[in-house]
Order: sequence, then structure tokens, then C-alpha cells
Amino acid sequence: MGSALTTIALPVALGIIMFGLGLTLTPRDFARVARQPKAVIVALVCQLVLLPLICFGLVLAFQLPPVLAVGMLLLSASPGGTTANLYSHLFRGDVALNISLTAINSVISVVTLPLIANLSIAYFMAGEGQLGIDLVEALKVVAIVLLPVALGMLVRRWRPAFADSMDKPVRIASVIILIVVIVGAVVSNLTALVENFAALAGITVLFCLLSLTIGRLVPRLFGVTREQAIASSFEIGIHNATLSIVIAQTVLDNFEMSLPAAVYGVLMFFVAAAFGFATTRRRERVNA
Repeated sequence: MGSALTTIALPVALGIIMFGLGLTLTPRDFARVARQPKAVIVALVCQLVLLPLICFGLVLAFQLPPVLAVGMLLLSASPGGTTANLYSHLFRGDVALNISLTAINSVISVVTLPLIANLSIAYFMAGEGQLGIDLVEALKVVAIVLLPVALGMLVRRWRPAFADSMDKPVRIASVIILIVVIVGAVVSNLTALVENFAALAGITVLFCLLSLTIGRLVPRLFGVTREQAIASSFEIGIHNATLSIVIAQTVLDNFEMSLPAAVYGVLMFFVAAAFGFATTRRRERVNA
């Protein structure tokens, strides 16, 4: 069962999610970087540079075993998930900016994910044999990330009414399939997950909180609007844990490496919601 989940069900679930993302995208979402360069560039620098460095520091501070350390850095390199759009909408962020950042980050991650994975493996797991992402595995990342998005965008371009009508069903289907796959994976590997949950809960919660805070404060320091800072916060703070799990299990063929993303993927919903409510209440008190 575990093998079927790894080789078939997980990539299919992620493919449906990325296809659903493509159904919501148009070329304008990529072009927005030219119209809102400051907001996009600041968010991307936070996502691509600051977060991996902070994650590296946390991994050293928490003294994680090498394979879990690589898993954390793989998570830090994953782009924002589509869940970020929902949180941004709930807490009155600039959802259009979220969509643009997710689109741009998904493209960039085709390069950054293999790069950070290989650097972290070289640092933490030197001498472990031929583990890493070579050209063939990098092409798998392209296929996993970009092809479903491109297909969704083509459907939207050629059949916009159909794309609009399919948006909700695809979202529902992706959630159902993902839940089934994750439950199956957890059941198949329950012992490993339970054994590592305590070790990973603290670092994943702290990493999520730091990501959300950096995404909120750094853009404001550069004069980005409050709505754009909210969007940036959730885009940077809510990673695509599913992508990290798929890369770990299907490209790198290492279940243990996917555990940080699995733990993070559960806890981030509560952390992001608490952060959103806390920052909203603070703003309401300031405005009162």
C-alpha cells in the first residue's frame, strides 16, 4: 500500500491540486510583478533567501537528525500553497497578490527546490551514497510542478467558462483525494510518524510562526501596503507541504525525509489561523 501511495496516489493528488491552481491563473498574474514590483520582489526575497537561512539556523539549534534536517530545508524551499489564498481572503489581504506570488514561486521552485535539496543533503548527509536530485529527478520536479499548472492555464485560456465551473469541483476533489492519501500514508507509517512527532512539532510550529511574522513585518518595513503585507504573510508562512512530501517520497525515495512536511502540514492550519486572529485583533485595538 505504501508503495502505491508513494508512486501513484501522492503525485496524482498533487497534480490535481496544481491543475486546480492553473485553472485560476492567467498571464496577467505573472505580469503583475511589473505593476507591483516592490511587493512581489520583497516577498520573493523573504521566501527564497530569508526562510531557508532561518530554517537552517533552526535545524542546527534543534539538532535534528540529518534526514529530518534535510526534510525541513526541503519544506522551506517549497512555494506557498493554495491554502494561503484562503487565509488571505479571510483576513482581508490582497488575494490577487497571493495568486501572483504562488504562480511565480511555483515556477522558480523548479530550480530552487533541487538546489536547496542537494545543498542540504551535501551538508547534512555527506557520505550517504548517491542521494540527491540529478537532471532526471529535476525533470520530474518540472513535471510534478509545472505541467499540471500549464495544463490548467491552457484550459482556462481556451474554455474560461468551463474553467470557472470546474474550479470548485477540482478543489473539492483535490481535498478529498489528498485527505485519503495522507490518511493512508499515516496509517502505513504510523510508527515512524509518532516517533518523530514530538521532535518535529516544536520546530515546525516555530518555523511557521517566524515565516508568518517575517512575511508580515519585512514588507511593511519597505512601505508595502497593509493588504499586500497580509497576503505576503500567508504566502510566505503557508508552504505547499504536499509538494515537499511528494519530492521527498517520489523523487528522493525517502519517507522519513517527508515527516517534517507531514507534521507541518497538520499544524500550520492552526498556527496560521491563530496568527491571523491575533494580528487582526491587534489592528482593531490600534484603530479603536
